[in-house]
Amino acid sequence: MVFTAGQIAGILEGVLEGDPEIAVHRLAKIEEGEKGTLTFLANPKYTSYIYSTKASITIVNKDFVPEQKLETTLIKVDDAYESFSRILEYYNQVKNNKTGIEQPVYLSENVSYGSEVYLGAFAYLGNNVSLGDNVKIYPNVYIGDNVSIADNVIVFAGAKIYSESVIGKNCIIHSGVVIGADGFGFSPNKNGEFLKIPQTGNVVLEDDVDVGAGTTIDRATLGSTILRRGVKLDNQIQIAHNVEIGEHTVIAAQTGIAGSTKIGRRCMIGGQVGIVGHITIGDNVKIQAQSGIGRHVKSNEILQGSPALNYGDYNKSYVHFKNLPKISHRLDELEKNNIRPKGV
Repeated sequence: MVFTAGQIAGILEGVLEGDPEIAVHRLAKIEEGEKGTLTFLANPKYTSYIYSTKASITIVNKDFVPEQKLETTLIKVDDAYESFSRILEYYNQVKNNKTGIEQPVYLSENVSYGSEVYLGAFAYLGNNVSLGDNVKIYPNVYIGDNVSIADNVIVFAGAKIYSESVIGKNCIIHSGVVIGADGFGFSPNKNGEFLKIPQTGNVVLEDDVDVGAGTTIDRATLGSTILRRGVKLDNQIQIAHNVEIGEHTVIAAQTGIAGSTKIGRRCMIGGQVGIVGHITIGDNVKIQAQSGIGRHVKSNEILQGSPALNYGDYNKSYVHFKNLPKISHRLDELEKNNIRPKGV
């Protein structure tokens, strides 16, 4: 894909300084820019690189005034970082804008799909599957019976979407994702054997949900496991049965959430966090990486540790914890000399 400076300036509604016909075909960091690449300058720390970059086009803020001669063509915008993000999004849309049905593809009875759909080779679509407009299903994807996928969804190669799942608009589901597998539901009998509890619910992803590679989202025992609008999941996350995650919550890799836990809106959860089942976490909660959450959490709390403490209390406690060897040594010295601290 090749774009000229004039085309990019038009997309971004920016001011062009340089050659409007100069073309780029890929993106680069400013310090690694070469001929034919597009880059940007937003962080003042990288200003020196604009004078040495070989990038053909650089997006900068409107208040940027060069102090030396430049070889690169400039596109001036209100916010260089935001504009470059828009170009990245546009680039991805163009790159992923595949259409048509490759062969072999297996379509079961009563499959329906909208316009501009792409079905990659060896995809399997079960009975009564419904696809909206501009849905992209990459090769080796499995979609079970009665699955509904709305407009502008991308499902990358090798993802598995079990029966009855509902996927909203503008979702992105990466390779290796499994949506709708059975929840971990077993009940012990009198002999101590664990009998499987049928998992008869489904998974619902609302609009604008991203699911990272290798993440698993279990179907509900009854009802639905629900990811609300705008939820963003990193790679290799486990979401158990009947979990509900509120709007615009983001979760980093290797986090595990046990069954029936409810997480509020706009939460930020770090990597390798473990959350027990049947608790409620409020809105705007921040949980630091590798924390263990075993209790209900009120809105706006910031937590760290395992078991997790208030973030401020954790840091104060950690000061004492890391000094324990010194404190222990001082106590040993006092005991050797038969000196008792005041008040003891």
